[in-house]
Amino acid sequence: MATSPDRASHFPAIEKKYGHKMSYWHGVMKELADWKYPEQVAYLKENHGFSQTHANALVMYSRGSKSSRRFTSLNDYLKPFSKEKQETVRNIFAVMEKRWPQGEVVIAWNQPMFRYNNHYIFGVTVLKNHILMAPWSKDVLADFADRLSDFEVLKKTIKIPVDWRVNQKLIRDMAAARIAETKEG
Repeated sequence: MATSPDRASHFPAIEKKYGHKMSYWHGVMKELADWKYPEQVAYLKENHGFSQTHANALVMYSRGSKSSRRFTSLNDYLKPFSKEKQETVRNIFAVMEKRWPQGEVVIAWNQPMFRYNNHYIFGVTVLKNHILMAPWSKDVLADFADRLSDFEVLKKTIKIPVDWRVNQKLIRDMAAARIAETKEG
């Protein structure tokens, strides 16, 4: 299994599993160049037995996307967003970084996450009209339901306004609950 975000890291497995060198598969993709993404993926799956992962890697590579990683840092992730959104997100992570300085903000699944002791503790996603926070635990969301009553709580996330004045105690308490959870498991 390829763990690198580089799409070409799948190529050795593709050659082994599907019996042709990559030059053959690149030729196939040239023939399908005018097709839409879903059609290309379906063709590889239906006609050559490709898995979704391998089909996606080959199709995206042939379309010029050499890596699945879009961002390398929090600053990189935040660049396209307004100063207001950037400030809100930075303030959320600053609370956790101050309380747990051995933790770190990383990019995982192309989203900023706070990681502590190799566990994801808290994630943030910036959208057009709001920001989503995720404490990586349905139990934490349930335990804090009364303190989250001012927000729309979804299945795994909390919807906050882009100009939210960060409630440091809430963030700290939720992160602490999630960290405690990781120690139990």
